[in-house]
Amino acid sequence: MGILLLCIGALLVAASGCGTETADVERGRLLFITKCGTCHALAQAGTKANQGPDLDAAFAAGREVGQDSDTVEGVVESQIDDPTSAYLRDSPVVMPPDIVSGQDRADIAAYVARWAGVPGAEPPRVPGGPGAQAFVAFGCGGCHALAAAEAGGRTGPDLDEVIPGDSKAVIREEIVEPDKRIAPGFAAGIMPNNFEQIIPAPELDALVDYLAAEAGKGKAAG
Repeated sequence: MGILLLCIGALLVAASGCGTETADVERGRLLFITKCGTCHALAQAGTKANQGPDLDAAFAAGREVGQDSDTVEGVVESQIDDPTSAYLRDSPVVMPPDIVSGQDRADIAAYVARWAGVPGAEPPRVPGGPGAQAFVAFGCGGCHALAAAEAGGRTGPDLDEVIPGDSKAVIREEIVEPDKRIAPGFAAGIMPNNFEQIIPAPELDALVDYLAAEAGKGKAAG
């Protein structure tokens, strides 16, 4: 998402025409993690990349002087459309314009507007240990069903059905190379292939351990 301007005046100018009433903030979080999280840090998304600016730092000053979410949303949308307008002269980061569009653009902008620069923001907290936390923090439940996590996503396969019997090596491969083996009834390209870059290694290990231990168990108990 380009380098976000810290100038409050620029925030106000860029905000014209903002405010997307139909945006889905939860969907925007999942999209942000996979499409923006390899470059940008954002505490509530659990992303820590530094190729692009830290979005919490970028919007903190505006939050402190009372900038509202509609204003931030307008800034984000304008910089997705034309990221070159926000580049710093000495920045090595080059982001293509329109990296997302349509509903994806609206949802990501609304999500960033809701959480960027908000003091104390962090990923949702859940019981069950670091693997369960990684499952929630990186949005797995938005696409997959897993009874142990009380997740009911349907975009991808039901993990209680496809994981039992898989080794940890296979589970890891299915996360980082999702198109290598396609579950029946699903097509290639549905699941992002950059989770190995997005999820820190310790959290990825914990996620694999969690799925190996829990997939199929909760459903059987139910």
